Amino acid sequence: MEYITSAKNQLVKNIKKLAKKKYRDELNQYVLEGEHLVEEALKGGADFVYLLTTDGGLIAYRELIQHVDEDKIRVLASHVFEGISEIPTPQKIMAVVKKQNLNSQNQSYRKILILDNVQDPGNVGTMIRTADAAGFSHVILGLGCADIYQGKVLRAMQGSQYHIAIEEHNLLTFIPEQQTNKMKIYGTELNKDAFDYRHIEMSDSFGIILGNEGQGVSKEVLALTDANLYIPILGQAESLNVAIAAGILMFSL
Repeated sequence: MEYITSAKNQLVKNIKKLAKKKYRDELNQYVLEGEHLVEEALKGGADFVYLLTTDGGLIAYRELIQHVDEDKIRVLASHVFEGISEIPTPQKIMAVVKKQNLNSQNQSYRKILILDNVQDPGNVGTMIRTADAAGFSHVILGLGCADIYQGKVLRAMQGSQYHIAIEEHNLLTFIPEQQTNKMKIYGTELNKDAFDYRHIEMSDSFGIILGNEGQGVSKEVLALTDANLYIPILGQAESLNVAIAAGILMFSL
């Protein structure tokens, strides 16, 4: 266990750098902040690099901290901890952990949520958490999606990255590969050929694609789908938030 009292400490500087994707990729690490996220990381078998807390945190979170090797624990002065926190009222516990491998391909695909260029961190995190809650086996991130290791995505996921498989793929090759294995892939678009989602009978394994907040699913990706689905709008709203739409579909199909 090591005590750190200066914001100029090199470890503190390195942790602040992890707010940027460039350094997360370079160091293969990211930061989890708050009691719940640290607890989920421990339960999920995350590879801890450091656990950071304060004198008060040592007492408040002693049951969590006892599960981390002592040589990985750093106790920061309160002002130093607050300087690296992304939360207005920090809980005084955070962890630096190793990133997961998102490039591996798992053959046990069942129900998969596919995201095409979904850029808002809150939407990406919420959809991953909802896929977890809805019993989906995988979330596939296509090109242009928000980095799941940034703070806003992590807080929206609430630890679901340890419950559900998340992978990154080029959708233009991934989708045909799954169709070769007899999996139906459905896009989401409102057009004359699309089907009301309530009238589709799904098999045990399928993929559903949600697209960019403003542009929807790209034409190149839509061209690969087996069919496209839509959610009827009953009121005057022009559209649904993409994360809300994803939730309706995942719990209904």
